[in-house]
Amino acid sequence: MFALLSLFILGVGAAAAIELPLYHQPALIKPLLKAVEVEAPAHYDFSYSVHDEHTGDIKSQTESRKGDQVQGQYTLIDADGYLRTVDYTSDAHNGFNAVVRRDPLGQKVIKAAPIAKILAPAPLPLAYAAPKLVAPAKLPLSLYH
Repeated sequence: MFALLSLFILGVGAAAAIELPLYHQPALIKPLLKAVEVEAPAHYDFSYSVHDEHTGDIKSQTESRKGDQVQGQYTLIDADGYLRTVDYTSDAHNGFNAVVRRDPLGQKVIKAAPIAKILAPAPLPLAYAAPKLVAPAKLPLSLYH
């Protein structure tokens, strides 16, 4: 038993004596500095419009922002033929405010004619055939064991 213990201690000592190569250099300690990024106030102008006579998709939007103040307008044609115009503003003091206007376009919306009701004959009751009873085939007894 003593021989085994001494052999184990020798093995641990030999393993500790082997130097393993370092695969990375220890990181240099840098002083902690708080980096403060100063953001410039947001500033943009944006607009788009769609005018597709084939599908009837007619709409537009414009928006501009200077710092925390946003103002814009969008328009679209409602299903009832009115032009909806929304003017909006938003800032830190007043929040979001919108003014909605609906102006008639002078186009008359044509409503579809009512669909005529067609009376279908009552469905016939379904008839099913009674299932046939089939006797099981007689198999040799050797198949059951």
